[in-house]
Amino acid sequence: MGRTSDARQKILGAARSLIEGRGYSALGVAEICKAAGVPKGSFYYFFESKEALALTVVDEHWAAQQRDWTRILGGDAQPLQRLRQLFEETEAGLRIGQQGCGTVSGCLFGNLTLELSNQTEAVRGRLQEIFDAQVGMVETVVADARERGDVTVTDTREAARAVVAQIEGQVMFAKLYNSTQRLSPLWDNCRALLGAR
Repeated sequence: MGRTSDARQKILGAARSLIEGRGYSALGVAEICKAAGVPKGSFYYFFESKEALALTVVDEHWAAQQRDWTRILGGDAQPLQRLRQLFEETEAGLRIGQQGCGTVSGCLFGNLTLELSNQTEAVRGRLQEIFDAQVGMVETVVADARERGDVTVTDTREAARAVVAQIEGQVMFAKLYNSTQRLSPLWDNCRALLGAR
């Protein structure tokens, strides 16, 4: 049973790495299994389809990211400082990834949104749920900042959506230009979006 569990994790690890590096559509099950070092039969033991694998990769990535966002955004620092820490840790994570493979991989969710949102409803729906959850987490912080008089926005939900869109857009530029420096404007842009005092 230990080997079976190991095979599942190997498949997930290989799939995530390949999806981040090359995208989803060009990948085949055989290539994923080869990269994972497992027989093709193992794939279908754990996953009904390539789409089911992609959904599992997305869910596992979100579980880890959600823990990080909860730690940062639920911390004791002042609201705007929590947002700034989120931006800094996002940039640091991309920098670490770039050092490992030589390129900025971008955001797994953003990459899959651009590639698959018109192709698979299951993946699109799951990504919508994740982005809505991110917006909700940021909205809580924006509302805290508003209560303190740190920002002037009136619609905290739309402001939070703009912050998440700003993160995604800057991460996309970082990938496009292969430079984590593209995330540097995040703090000033978000202060402007929120009408920070």
